[in-house]
Amino acid sequence: MKWSELSIHTTNEAIESISNILHEAGASGVVIEDSDDFSKEREDQFGEIWSLNAEDFPKDGVILKAYLPVNSFLGETVEAIKLAVNNLVTFDINIGANVVTISEVNEEEWATAWKKYYHPVKISQRFTIVPTWETYNPVSSDELIIELDPGMAFGTGTHPTTVMSLQALEKTVKTGERVIDIGTGSGVLAIGAALLGAREVHALDLDDIAVKAAGINVKLNKVQDRVTVAGGNLVDTIDEPGDVVVANILAEIIMSFTDDAYKVVKPGGHYITSGIISAKKNDVKEALEGSGFVIEDIMMMEDWVTIISKKPE
Repeated sequence: MKWSELSIHTTNEAIESISNILHEAGASGVVIEDSDDFSKEREDQFGEIWSLNAEDFPKDGVILKAYLPVNSFLGETVEAIKLAVNNLVTFDINIGANVVTISEVNEEEWATAWKKYYHPVKISQRFTIVPTWETYNPVSSDELIIELDPGMAFGTGTHPTTVMSLQALEKTVKTGERVIDIGTGSGVLAIGAALLGAREVHALDLDDIAVKAAGINVKLNKVQDRVTVAGGNLVDTIDEPGDVVVANILAEIIMSFTDDAYKVVKPGGHYITSGIISAKKNDVKEALEGSGFVIEDIMMMEDWVTIISKKPE
């Protein structure tokens, strides 16, 4: 199949609005190339190597890219996108240069091009995320390698919320414990818990695609003897509480089931909550304390927050 790459040179202010327009036009995802990302200073706490190519970023502003199938309606779709973007100025949204370009790509090129941005990354004292197509030799004897093939549906395991969740697991999981991973996605946290010595990890997700992807990654890391992946929600799939429960999901969802989460954490056990935008930190903290948890640590990275709380014994 042939695909059309639609590229829009705009501003940071317009990212959300134009992304929404592209999604409504049929794009299954949007690539964001932000000039600020290239110049951003990054902390090097664990020896991370950031290898960014200036040619992949615009000199100024933001370039949004979306992929649409080449068909008889493509022309009309592109014109509708251009019109919708132009109309954003009526809402006082700065659309910047608003330069639109179109090019054709093969499906195979589109499906694999993103891999050039994904390399082994050391994200904590012990964990290193390695894509399946890369060869990596451990630097230290106690280094824990998580091989990951995120596919087109899930992240690379290097988003701040995932990084902090793995760092929190590193602080809390002890050998022989039971861990529950709520909203497992690619399964990276469940795999991390197993590598840390958990005797049993129960990973769950409402998304059938996530359950399948996590199952593949669990087998890839050879921890299927300790990790089970199930489809469903917190109440339906858990019949035994965990020593450590981790939920890397949205703040609003975390706040909606803090009472249920309290029931599935063993007395003296830990509850790790991530995926929390900084503006929601206090709301989540209050919800956790309202259900009986005691806050032990609050971790922050960029605009994201991870909270480690404990259930009293």
